[in-house]
Amino acid sequence: MNNIYISEFLSYLENELNYSNNTINSYDNDIKKLSNFYENKDLLKLTIKDIEKYLNTLSELAPSTISHNISTMKTFYNYFIKKGDCKENPLNGIKQPKLGVHLPTYLTVEEIDRLLDIDIKTPYDARNKALLELMYATGLRISETISLEFMNIDYDECIVRVMGKGSKERIVPINDIALDALKNYIDNYRPLLLKSKLNNYLFLNNHGEPMTRQAVFKIIKKECLIKGITKEVSPHTLRHTFATHLLENGADLRIIQELLGHSDISTTQIYTHLSNELLHQDYIEYFPRK
Repeated sequence: MNNIYISEFLSYLENELNYSNNTINSYDNDIKKLSNFYENKDLLKLTIKDIEKYLNTLSELAPSTISHNISTMKTFYNYFIKKGDCKENPLNGIKQPKLGVHLPTYLTVEEIDRLLDIDIKTPYDARNKALLELMYATGLRISETISLEFMNIDYDECIVRVMGKGSKERIVPINDIALDALKNYIDNYRPLLLKSKLNNYLFLNNHGEPMTRQAVFKIIKKECLIKGITKEVSPHTLRHTFATHLLENGADLRIIQELLGHSDISTTQIYTHLSNELLHQDYIEYFPRK
């Protein structure tokens, strides 16, 4: 029965709320963990005590992960309350954990220069160079990057047309260095990766198919290892780095919000915290009177 509930809930997220595949997958994972914990119980009959018992098993996870689980369960039960299959939401008495301010990891200018200094000897080198230059130059999400097609790049206007969250299109400028890396990859190396297949995706794997998120993550990890960058770097780190460097050089927060595709300015404001932290660190390091 619980599998039927979950399937119906995921269908609701996709067809009525128009959530992205990544968001739906995260909700799916959260609810399935709850279902597996209470595999012999009807999910729609769980009480607040049952939920508290389950949440205790998550206590060692990050507060943000616990918070996401709580939000997922609230949405799940609210859906079945609206349908009349459930009388009350067992999450109503559950409080979200305090998240605090989490400052994202970013790379310095020197580190990003090292990361992007790729000696092109193979088609994969050219692809990786173009991929990383593009991600740093535009701040695109990894899902947006691997979904790019030829039609998304306007070389004359030096812009990328991006289909972001909620199927909202935005226009992002791209610099000459990233454009040159893209042109070199597309003109001289992409045909070698395409094999006998035909598609319009920019970034291809060794089978001539669109790259996956996991593949991009591995590329970044490998390049960081080669370049001696010891920070915990992910595709999203390049997005954080893009925004941080813009703010450090005087860009308006509203412009950064637009470029990142944030619907709410409060999401972008994390970078002001980061900038203030950098100012404080520099003050401590460089002010002569200790």
